[in-house]
Amino acid sequence: MEFKEAKNKFVQSWGALGSQWGINKTMAQIHALLMIAPEPLSMEDIMEELQISRGNASMNLRALMDWGIIYKEYKPGERREFFTSEKDLDELAVKIAQERSKREIKPALKVLKEVSSGTNENSAEAKHFTEQTAKLYDFVLKADNMLEKSIEFKDNWLARLVMKIMK
Repeated sequence: MEFKEAKNKFVQSWGALGSQWGINKTMAQIHALLMIAPEPLSMEDIMEELQISRGNASMNLRALMDWGIIYKEYKPGERREFFTSEKDLDELAVKIAQERSKREIKPALKVLKEVSSGTNENSAEAKHFTEQTAKLYDFVLKADNMLEKSIEFKDNWLARLVMKIMK
């Protein structure tokens, strides 16, 4: 497979995966392009490579910066802005996990806590509803706590050293 074909296939596949992560296809494609680029790319480079509009590129670059997985870089003598991706895959995974927790898990926990606190009715159906949503709240809370602990573990220098030794 030629390089250009392999690159395009990777960018397109990463874009398709984006919808499963809670981001749009173009946002994921921009991230893929920046992740594999050896040098920072300008917005114009990104627009040309992906055949997208300036507005689309701008909106998605801003969203990726909000996620904390791409950064602006400035080159001396250049008026254009350049962008690069987080290249450390462990750090990338942590940032994506933190952002997904903030955007998806925390709001779900808020709703589950609210609805599992009980209703005004004493019917069997209402009691079952309260029990099930309370169990679901506990489960999601434990999962979120595990995620947070794994992120803390990754940030702990001693834990990283132990993991390197174990490899």
